[in-house]
Amino acid sequence: MQTDTTLKFRAGIFDLDGVVTHTARVHAHAWKQMFDEYLRSYADSNSIAFVPFDINDDYRIYVDGKPRYKGVESFLRSRGIELPFGTPTDEPGKETYCGLGNGKNELYNALLETDGVDIFDTTVAFIRELRRRHIKVGLMSSSKNTVPILRRTGLGDLFESRVCGVVAERLGLRGKPHPDSYLRVAEELGVPPKHCFVVEDAVAGVAAGREGDFGLVIGVDRAGHPEELRDAGADIVVSDLAETSIDQINEWFTMKDSAKPSALDRWEEISSQWSGKRVAVFLDYDGTLTPIVATPDLAKLPQEMQAVLRDVADVCPTVIVSGRGREDVHALVALDNLYYAGSHGFDIAGPEAAAIRHEIGSEYRPILEEAAQVFNDKIAPIEGALIEDKRFSLAVHYRLVKESEISSIESVVDEVVASHPGLKKAHGKKVFEVRPNLDWNKGKAVLWLLRTLELDTPDVVPLYIGDDVTDEDAFAALQDRGLGILVSETPRETKAHLSLRNPVEVGKFLRLLSSWQASRSPARTRHDDT
Repeated sequence: MQTDTTLKFRAGIFDLDGVVTHTARVHAHAWKQMFDEYLRSYADSNSIAFVPFDINDDYRIYVDGKPRYKGVESFLRSRGIELPFGTPTDEPGKETYCGLGNGKNELYNALLETDGVDIFDTTVAFIRELRRRHIKVGLMSSSKNTVPILRRTGLGDLFESRVCGVVAERLGLRGKPHPDSYLRVAEELGVPPKHCFVVEDAVAGVAAGREGDFGLVIGVDRAGHPEELRDAGADIVVSDLAETSIDQINEWFTMKDSAKPSALDRWEEISSQWSGKRVAVFLDYDGTLTPIVATPDLAKLPQEMQAVLRDVADVCPTVIVSGRGREDVHALVALDNLYYAGSHGFDIAGPEAAAIRHEIGSEYRPILEEAAQVFNDKIAPIEGALIEDKRFSLAVHYRLVKESEISSIESVVDEVVASHPGLKKAHGKKVFEVRPNLDWNKGKAVLWLLRTLELDTPDVVPLYIGDDVTDEDAFAALQDRGLGILVSETPRETKAHLSLRNPVEVGKFLRLLSSWQASRSPARTRHDDT
């Protein structure tokens, strides 16, 4: 089969339970029934309280993704229960790790007979598209029930290589989090791991993909704990494979070699270079402090991130530089010891004590109102389109718009800009921006703030963290004198120096910064800089 030569990767390897099939739920219930029966008996025999198996946390932490007997061992040891390991031929229910594991398997098969096997249609569609584009596809599963599951679902023909629990045991392959079985699939496909991507829903599986040095590890978060998958080594985390595409995966592989190093990994180096200096912090909002969401009103600042921002602002001059309107982002952050630069820096204000106020392009307001009227008439009726009037600019959001409608939306935006020479169009994440046609952007705003706040001195290091293409102006402005950090799960061309993958990592980095700064000058507060 001829691989698509336009792609930078050659194979995808998928876990079964939780990624292709919806049998994780059946597994979890079988584990719970088996463990609860054993734990109740153990509690009675030892005159201790019975604490049931938690079908969410216990399953996710100790069992999910691991070979069956290792799962039994892992969980029971978490409860301080040591048993003989036993042998795979132990009778179901025998008081060994293998015996209890065999009992779980009997329960699992019985539940399958009554409940059946559901599949994730989006995963199957994704795999079929991979096959259509001549990309090799393999399956790796710790389950010894893989063959009957595939037979029951009729999905066996999707995979060119399959390594399941039975095969792994026969070949002596170590289970997750070891990468042995994944590496075996890649070997059978004839593709080096660096040219493969792995899709996993379990922490142990993600760790195996990372340990195997695969080109890309995609975590599928079915349990609402994306941070655990990221911490285990997932490069990208989605709630469903409908959220990604072959082109996006190809972009990852294309840009991987140019990916910026992690700012978290470089923290010791960064803090050493900053010794004896003050840090001025500039932060984008959407996609940096909060995840990207379907509509702007959903981008609420988590309480934990707000607390981190408060701590940072207590020890460093801190500015939120956002494409949102200044009043909007101020209301979302709800902290009064920060500066706010809204509408990409066209509208700047600081705490009352600082008496900082700066507006650029207010004379363009009448033209923006005319443009807004056209957008409301011609674009707002399109399903999913959202017009946001930010006073100093307009945003036309199309994240929820059908792909076929986007070009017509852009045509209206282009017509409005062409008929109003005082306006210009800019791009963001799933948004067209219309703003005054002035030589002003986030980078200019940051430089203005540094001068105005008397921070444009050799002893001050400006730090800018952002995720959008509009943040590139700030990265460029600070390239030779500060530190730019791009927030992105997918590598891309950038003028930033380092990277963080998501707002969770941004929070970790800011926490390191605030603790480090506070330890150097514990009595110094944010307002000492104004």
